[in-house]
Amino acid sequence: MVSRFDVFLVNLDPSPSEDPKNTRPAAIVSPDEMNRNVGHVIVAPISSSAVDYPTRIATEFLNSERFVVLDQLITVDKVRLVKKIGELEESVRPQVLACLAEMFAE
Repeated sequence: MVSRFDVFLVNLDPSPSEDPKNTRPAAIVSPDEMNRNVGHVIVAPISSSAVDYPTRIATEFLNSERFVVLDQLITVDKVRLVKKIGELEESVRPQVLACLAEMFAE
């Protein structure tokens, strides 16, 4: 099962295939109820580029500083999730949720 805060390599090729050429790490940000019941997930790309935006949340991932890019959310079919490569650290999860709540508040 796919869970919120899992990090996957996501196939971003125009058509999904068994031999993806364009994969990027991304964190699952959709709620677990959605993840259990529909065939797609909402993901936030993870970048190594340090850009000082309030929608970029710094995290330690793969032994270096990375950024969860919440201003570039995308919805992808689960077939595009190539491989789970980790999870967001516990300490950054509340920051991600707070930023998402602020982004979508009235």
